[in-house]
Amino acid sequence: AARMFLRLLSDIQWRAAHPKWRRMTNSQRGTSTTAEPHPVSLPAQAQVVICGGGIMGTSVAYHLSKMGWKDIVLLEQGRLAAGTTRFCAGIVSTARPVSVELKMAHYSNKLYQQLEQETGVQTGYMKTGSISLAQTQDRLISLKRIASSLNVMGIPCEIISPKKVLQLHPLINIHDLVGAMYVPEDALVSSANVSLALATAASQNGVQIHERTSVSHVTIQKGRVTGVETDRGRIQCEYFVNCAGQWAYELGHSGEEPVHIPLHACEHFYLLTHPLKEPLSSSLPTVVDPDGRIYIRNWQGGILSGGFEKNPKPLFTEGRNQLEIQNLQEDWDHFGPLLDALLRRMPGLEALQIMQLVNCPESFTPDMRCIMGESPTARGYFVLAGMNSAGISYGGGAGKYLAEWIVNGYPSENVWPLDLKRFGTLQSSRTFLRHRVMEVMPLMCDLKVPRWDFQTGRQLRTSPLYDRLDAQGARWMEKHGFERVKYFVPPGSDLLDLDHSKTFYKPDWFDIVGSEVKCCKEAVCVIDMSSFTKFEISSTGDQALESLQYLFSNDLDVPVGHVVHTGMLNEKGGYENDCSIARLSKRSFFMISPTDQQVHCWTWLKNHLPDDSNLVVEDVTWKYTALNLIGPRAVDVLSELSYAPMTAEHFPSLFCKEMSVGYANGIRVMSITHTGEPGFVLYIPIEYALHVYNEVMNMGQKYGIRNAGYYALRSLRIEKFFAFWGQDLDAFTTPMECGREFQVKLDKGMQFLGQEALWEQKQNGVYKRFTMFILEDHDTDMDLWPWWGEPIYRNGRYVGKTTSSAYSYTLERHVCLGFVHHFDEKTGEELVVTTDFINQGEYEIDIAGQRFQAKAKLYPFSSLFTQRRRKDEVELSGYQRE
Repeated sequence: AARMFLRLLSDIQWRAAHPKWRRMTNSQRGTSTTAEPHPVSLPAQAQVVICGGGIMGTSVAYHLSKMGWKDIVLLEQGRLAAGTTRFCAGIVSTARPVSVELKMAHYSNKLYQQLEQETGVQTGYMKTGSISLAQTQDRLISLKRIASSLNVMGIPCEIISPKKVLQLHPLINIHDLVGAMYVPEDALVSSANVSLALATAASQNGVQIHERTSVSHVTIQKGRVTGVETDRGRIQCEYFVNCAGQWAYELGHSGEEPVHIPLHACEHFYLLTHPLKEPLSSSLPTVVDPDGRIYIRNWQGGILSGGFEKNPKPLFTEGRNQLEIQNLQEDWDHFGPLLDALLRRMPGLEALQIMQLVNCPESFTPDMRCIMGESPTARGYFVLAGMNSAGISYGGGAGKYLAEWIVNGYPSENVWPLDLKRFGTLQSSRTFLRHRVMEVMPLMCDLKVPRWDFQTGRQLRTSPLYDRLDAQGARWMEKHGFERVKYFVPPGSDLLDLDHSKTFYKPDWFDIVGSEVKCCKEAVCVIDMSSFTKFEISSTGDQALESLQYLFSNDLDVPVGHVVHTGMLNEKGGYENDCSIARLSKRSFFMISPTDQQVHCWTWLKNHLPDDSNLVVEDVTWKYTALNLIGPRAVDVLSELSYAPMTAEHFPSLFCKEMSVGYANGIRVMSITHTGEPGFVLYIPIEYALHVYNEVMNMGQKYGIRNAGYYALRSLRIEKFFAFWGQDLDAFTTPMECGREFQVKLDKGMQFLGQEALWEQKQNGVYKRFTMFILEDHDTDMDLWPWWGEPIYRNGRYVGKTTSSAYSYTLERHVCLGFVHHFDEKTGEELVVTTDFINQGEYEIDIAGQRFQAKAKLYPFSSLFTQRRRKDEVELSGYQRE
């Protein structure tokens, strides 16, 4: 039994099985199959040092060497693949809801398939397929959404009946199933052997690998990595890659300048059985039963089965460090519910003899997505960790993207959902992480419907108005740790129902949000938008203006008091940030950015602004509360409170002025609302926030004022075709591709970042176009609602995906926004997307496998708006930022 267990986990037998690896690498690694009494000394310097010899570290080394980088050292504190990788269940699954994770898993599968031939190391790769079971209709809907994404990527996938499940896996009990998803190309591997194969190839390409070498800390000087201190000496380097798995957090905090990597370990259990009387076929599909919280795979003719229990057990909160992960204590009482679920799903196993219950730590992150990218505080410090029990599925693709990031300065895909900079220091509290991962681990199997929110780690960042709004029925969501209002429950509504309105269909809050939208259009609403990121950039001379002119595509040399909508672009013309900038004085600017841009935007500014003591950048997010007054009566409320005329003649659109509101001075008032509706945003010093809010609400009573939330804001901005960064806009999307040419001044008299790429697009055309779709034959009450990520079809052919959607209470239809591509029908090559191409197509949106006709537009439906409201009320520029 012990020998079989070691065969599965590939602990040390690879050395005996692969003498080729031992002969080839011993001289470089300074290791032997036993102890290392006389290890080869470490090099004094290297271009890249990678810490961690598991699947992530070896994948990064492999891909860097494939890209031509040779001066690479990989350090492992124990033995290669002896950490979490050794205990991995070896399931390679592409069924992922997040697009970039799906692409990583698909690439990994293809890489592992050819790795044995490339390296000569047996990886145990077996294409078995996988079956994801659905016990409820909602679960089947979620599987259908994933299946739609897999199919348009060319990954074979089908929704199957319970009877078909039984044909594919005769031991499965199907009595409680409503359907399933079958992915025939999913696979099984020996995770440790895959890691060793990657290490073999990397070593053949010149990578030096040293086992039994511990990194104590990384040295950073002037914000840049300079070297690594180990228990065997120092290595000078330009780049450091933290692939230390569950120890990545401690390693990040080990230096004088900490790098915050928010992850935390939990115990993860799976059992191994002896072979069945009739051993299971090695090609039998893997079974995932999310409603039962378990997965089941064939192992040596028997079963390997684990899961994600509702009451997980965090460990190592105090930072305990094990050199190599030893098998933790069995806990059959804890595993009991998962074992019961296994026996319900496969009743024939009751007489089967169990060999062992394996307990090993797995790392989880605060949002269930892995962590990759460069540290915001140390240039050259890269991280790849926190795989949420999907390390083998992501390993190949994640290593590829990070290697591209190191070599080219950016990866080949939009990886913002995984970027380390999506987190701030606030998510690195050990208490926060311990509590959050206890929620995250069960969520791996829980059904995730639109607009679900984490329940732990809440009320961390709040507006000064939080208690006041909460008392008035606010229902909250969280963004970058900041509490934001979704909507307000009117007095007398059933609070319990609204708190549990989790559905893929029309939600319980539909009418509440509709009344908030109506008030925004007919009277005046107040939305607390304090979570926006806010920076002040100033200088003693012209340094601020000159620097910002280089970083932004629009012309910021405008009169004092004017507000400019602009993009902060990269060299390819893609959006690194989408913001509004007010010129406060000749030498001072106020920048408003999306909530989750706080760390990313600060890092981009710090890395691209000149090192000039006369140029000052300050994060003032915490200094100001932001109130958005939306609606035609906002002008009346503000006029009476300030005793100043606020009409368009005196306060034109896109204007900023410091004013008094009530008793409070120094309120920055901007004539924008980020929705297309008339109104103003008030940036209020936090000590005045409660006073100004009370004054606004009291004065607004006679104008029908009410509170509103972000759901109303989303509906308003989407029906006006406003994009927001992080979902519609990203580092691979340019202003030319999303109809924002008017925010680009190619001839503003000086060069700016991304200018050459935009010139090229202006001359040659674009390969995708941001498009607005109105669903034509969609029944809001009965049909599934669109969310985001739905495939778009033109004349029956796939052309792109939606990026966001909302119900338009004005149009009384669902509106989806997304990008349309033009693929050559024969070669699949991307072609230029013209206006005629958009306008001459017949479109459908695929929602969980059902297609709905849609009308496409490249501009807002102004003719429809005109029927309902005066055209001159429409604000024609601006973005919604979330």
